[in-house]
Amino acid sequence: MKTTSRKHIRLLGLSAIAAGAAALPAATPAPPPSQPSRPNIVFILIDDLGWGDTGPYGQKFIDTPNFDRLASQSMTFTNAYAPSPICSASRAASLTGRSPARLHFEFVTKPGPGKPAPGQLLRQPAYPRDLPLSEISLAEAIAPAGYKTGYFGKWHLTQETGGVYLGHGDKFGPAQQGFAETSEERGSHPYKYQKELKKGGLEYGPYSKGEYAPDPLFDQAIDFLRRNKDGRFFLFLSHYYVHYPLDTRCKWLVDKYEARAKERELKMDKERITYAAFVETMDYLVGRALDAIDALGLADNTLLVLTSDNGGDPRVAWNGLRGSKWTLYEGGVRAPFFVRWPGVAKAGSRCDVPVTGTDIMPTFCEVAGVEPPGVPLDGTSLVPLASGKSQTLARDTLTWHFPFYHKAFVDTRPCSSIRKGDMKLIYFYEDERMELYDLAADAMEKNDLSKSNPKLATALKDELLKTLKEQGARFPQKRPPKI
Repeated sequence: MKTTSRKHIRLLGLSAIAAGAAALPAATPAPPPSQPSRPNIVFILIDDLGWGDTGPYGQKFIDTPNFDRLASQSMTFTNAYAPSPICSASRAASLTGRSPARLHFEFVTKPGPGKPAPGQLLRQPAYPRDLPLSEISLAEAIAPAGYKTGYFGKWHLTQETGGVYLGHGDKFGPAQQGFAETSEERGSHPYKYQKELKKGGLEYGPYSKGEYAPDPLFDQAIDFLRRNKDGRFFLFLSHYYVHYPLDTRCKWLVDKYEARAKERELKMDKERITYAAFVETMDYLVGRALDAIDALGLADNTLLVLTSDNGGDPRVAWNGLRGSKWTLYEGGVRAPFFVRWPGVAKAGSRCDVPVTGTDIMPTFCEVAGVEPPGVPLDGTSLVPLASGKSQTLARDTLTWHFPFYHKAFVDTRPCSSIRKGDMKLIYFYEDERMELYDLAADAMEKNDLSKSNPKLATALKDELLKTLKEQGARFPQKRPPKI
């Protein structure tokens, strides 16, 4: 009750600021013409996109021309991270600026608390269910500055879905977290027709080479841009691509990548060929968003940020690093990250400073000209980096917390990790084992330095656990012995 009240008071305060600004007398001087207005904001979040799945991050097999275009127009971050190696936790953190450990939202939302499975030595925390409405979202933080807010696509932060898988529901969805317009439309993703897939699949559609299936989700998002182009808006475009189930209605894409694999003498199964088609389709949709922003004359005054919610699926993704989704190795948490901000972020530039999804909240608040929510945040504004005014951040440490077991396609056991400078430590709770890597010399995390440098490993472990305790993290517990 206390937290809810704090949120209510905070939002009233922001509204009062906006209302007070509107009530200023007409004689108040307007800003000089040279002073730009607060930019529009577009945040594109891709689902399960591997770090190496696109051209700017080294992809050589799949065509991603729109990502190449985006990189040429953006600052590309080479050491960017998702807040978690798993969907719901990462999305909750990016939406609130608060770490999964602080939110107690460290796993995918589940309907029940969960029961120990055979072989689990530790008792993991209860699964998260719904992101509390007491948490302040990006929309609630910046809407009082005059931003029309829209959320289009995947939410995955509640079990109150109205009986629809991945539905927004009407209790804990984006509409209840401050977004004025919302849509859970699946677009052209197989989520829209997965029942038919389970019954044996669907026929390929009547799409000729270069033609993609219609995507109503992107139609709606672009319509939102069109209707709000004369005001100030914040669009959160949340992809269902490139998450399983894999499928495409475009036979020409499958034929293209089968031929390419054969030409290059690469052995690829049908799943990975389909994934290549999936990634190209996602690239096409990102291109549609870029085209719409440009065609509507919005590009010069629009900040666009694009990233992924976690690493790629180990079955098909080109992660390019050790590990994958569901692990705390680099392949599980390192993510593509682009900032396109004409006139501010240098086009075609790169930034090697480590950043993370929790940085989005303070960044958007600074861009919108509002104070961040009056609660502990775990990110820092990236405006100094993006604008080139600074080459560093005051912060040099990032942490991750995954106190759960996950045995589908990988064998992840409760663990946490810390990156301090170029040094990264992973701590495993079952046996208190540590792995230490120098990412500057060993980005693939092949050479464990914990035995050769036990002093540093212990110091990093102590700092990691201290940080997590300060965040109020939930930890796995020893299971009581059987009697």
